Amino acid sequence: MKPRAPFPFLRGKNAATFAPEQSRKPLATSACSGLPCDDVNLRDAPGARKAFDEISSRDAVAGSDRALFDYARRGLTCQALDQFLDVHRRNGGRVGAATLSSVLKVCSSVPDRALGEQLHGLCAKCGHDLGDVSVGTSLVDMYMKCRCVEDGRKAFEGMPERNVATWTSLLNGYMQAGAHLDVMALFFRMRAEGVWPNQFTFASVFSMVASQGAADLGRCVHAQSIKFGCCSTVLVCNSLMNMYAKCGLVEQAKAVFCGMEIRDVVSWNILMAGLLLNRRELEALQLFLDSRSSIAKLTQPTYSTVIKLCANLKQLGLAQQLHSSVLKRGFHSYGNVMTALLDAYSKCGELDNALNIFSSMPESQNVVSWTAMIYGCIQNGDIPLAAVHFSRMREDGVAPNEFTYSTMLTASVASLPPQIHAQVIKTNYQSSPTVGTALLHSYSKLCSTEESLSIFEMIDQKDVVTWSAMLTCYARAGDCDGATNVFVKMSMHGVKPNEFTISSVIDACASPTASVDLGKQFHAISIKHRCQDAICVSSALISMYARKGSIESAQSVFERQTDRDLVSWNSMMSGYAQHGYSQKALDIFWQMEVEGIEMDGVTFLAVIMGCAHAGLVEEGRQHFDSMIRDYGITPTMDHYTCMVDLYSRAGKLDETMNLIGGMPFPAGPMVWRTLLGACRVHKNVELGKLAAEKLLSFEPLDSATYVLLSNIYSAAGKWKEKDAVRKLMDTRKVKKEAGCSWIQIKNKVHSFIASDKSHPLSEQIYAMLKAITARLKKEGYCPDTSFVLHEMAEEQKEAMLAMHSERLALAFGLIATPPGTPLQIVKNLRVCGDCHTVMKMISVIEDRKIVMRDCSRFHHFSSGICSCGDFW
Repeated sequence: MKPRAPFPFLRGKNAATFAPEQSRKPLATSACSGLPCDDVNLRDAPGARKAFDEISSRDAVAGSDRALFDYARRGLTCQALDQFLDVHRRNGGRVGAATLSSVLKVCSSVPDRALGEQLHGLCAKCGHDLGDVSVGTSLVDMYMKCRCVEDGRKAFEGMPERNVATWTSLLNGYMQAGAHLDVMALFFRMRAEGVWPNQFTFASVFSMVASQGAADLGRCVHAQSIKFGCCSTVLVCNSLMNMYAKCGLVEQAKAVFCGMEIRDVVSWNILMAGLLLNRRELEALQLFLDSRSSIAKLTQPTYSTVIKLCANLKQLGLAQQLHSSVLKRGFHSYGNVMTALLDAYSKCGELDNALNIFSSMPESQNVVSWTAMIYGCIQNGDIPLAAVHFSRMREDGVAPNEFTYSTMLTASVASLPPQIHAQVIKTNYQSSPTVGTALLHSYSKLCSTEESLSIFEMIDQKDVVTWSAMLTCYARAGDCDGATNVFVKMSMHGVKPNEFTISSVIDACASPTASVDLGKQFHAISIKHRCQDAICVSSALISMYARKGSIESAQSVFERQTDRDLVSWNSMMSGYAQHGYSQKALDIFWQMEVEGIEMDGVTFLAVIMGCAHAGLVEEGRQHFDSMIRDYGITPTMDHYTCMVDLYSRAGKLDETMNLIGGMPFPAGPMVWRTLLGACRVHKNVELGKLAAEKLLSFEPLDSATYVLLSNIYSAAGKWKEKDAVRKLMDTRKVKKEAGCSWIQIKNKVHSFIASDKSHPLSEQIYAMLKAITARLKKEGYCPDTSFVLHEMAEEQKEAMLAMHSERLALAFGLIATPPGTPLQIVKNLRVCGDCHTVMKMISVIEDRKIVMRDCSRFHHFSSGICSCGDFW
């Protein structure tokens, strides 16, 4: 099948043959005169005629070539090709090298591969494809701009002679195709063959380096440009600034700018854009103000960059002034300028103005402007309007791209990720790293690990951001083993972790199931990669150490921080509160007030928790009131739960009920569960029954509710009511959660349940328990059998207490570790009062530090004292 001619005036003709026919219009000729040869007899009419015809022919060809070149230079494609056809017909199908070179440049500007191949055939027919450097260079350039890299390389390799323009065209083609390694290999080969690079060559190489962020390579090429005397040209300096800015070396970019003797408007624009890219908006804004004395008129890129500055700095006033200037100077027809404006208005909270701008640019509405509008709606909290625009966009025939999908996935709506996921699959974007990573983040917020893993495996080119997103998913799910496996696989794939990767895996190490030493290993990895001082890593370390029972290590990391964010302060304060060091938690809060740290709801949650664990009722109430009155923070369910804990722990159950009755929303399960636990401690049967009924209306299959209510009845001697609760559990097939304790010895976790004899060292464990109990009784220990909520003899109750899971774990720790070694135990339920007393006494008898984490807090036993002050 014959290829269809790409232009209207070629339709119906076989452009490969360029059959001569009469020109549709006369060809303008040059007025230049030429002298005939000396041997021509001008008095001879035929000779004179022949000489005249030759002069006319030469002038006509030269004039046609000049006209063709002029059309090509001005980008008048149709006129240039029309002129070429006239020349082709006039010369009987044969054209010169200059003509072919010019028309090939026209073909490159379109670009049109079919027409280029036809012209290549004509070059071969006329014998110019191999013999003329300019024609060969134009062929290489044409193929490269048509994205035919292999054909361009063949044309290049077939040339017997090449110049610097040929090499530069080849380098540009490989750079645009993304073959960056080939660009550098060709650059060094060019040097080896003795061809000197020019400013255009260096500009191409610097562009490649910028796209890769290869700073070290960029410095080497910079040295080469100095060696060849090209570093002072405006083009090379602009490319250098762009390269350094995109490699994050802003100071070097500024040094190049300051060293330029001559600057154009592009120079100012590049440096401003580079400062903006590196989050140095204030410097970029100052540079814009300085540029006003050097730049006569603002250009389209200048407007785009400065308006983006306004968006990032939320400078609404300046954005409005620039908007007026845009309208005054006629730049409102440029889509990128108007898109930058609507983005600026959106980020400044002016969504209506952004919508008006978007409506006023129907001719410029493309995927970029639609995506910016959708993002503006999401940013201003109008998720339904974002969904409407997403639907309208597709109705208008604008196909979403990877950034559109990623933007929609930032909306925190539980039902959205599956819907967007379906669209992603339909449009074949599931393998895109950007979209895949956004989907990973969305599903990880829903704690859907399996779905996230399936998406992760489909992504073709996984970068460090993708790996970090998968690690974050496992961290949110509390799956330390899964996070560790992903980290190991990432290392095997040769992907170097960054600070966000390491902070994510450290977060996963804070889960209750993670081994105690695993977090220390990743701390060492962070030191190896020199990112332990990054705020996200150090904050994750503080949280991890605090949650794993090593509050001293958390404090050490906190004190070493040179810069602290709010997460660091909150993590340290929460850690102190959970470990029973309430006064230290309050000290952190007061230090934040002195240093003027902006606080949030998490800050007050931590300080109220500290007050609750210390029984500081009045101080906790003051902080709660101050949060609302002085800081304008609206209390959430978590804050009210913490206040219920504060009042009910202290036995102020009437104040607790008044607080619950005054909540602006119905009390949730955590509120009633907290109250139920306090009713068990304070033996308030009626209020406990109310709390249990409310809690069962939310969670009818939660075994803890039945057990707590049963214990309340048992403690009050209401055995019939207790039996009724047990029967209700049997009817609803609710299984009681068994009390279980864990202790880690030499990287192995050992678990125990009450009266457990399945451990290989069971005999030694029970022998140790017997010996410990005897020693305790000599020191005055008297078992508190009130914690055994069963009808049985006192001896049986004492035996049951001695076989609680935490005591079995403690006995194993004593026989499995050298004397004086600190022990750390984790229990899934609240530690009973008798075991709490035993732990305090053993810390003295055995001279051990014992850290125990139960379902609500940490207990640090040392020298017969617990950090909770016996208030838990």
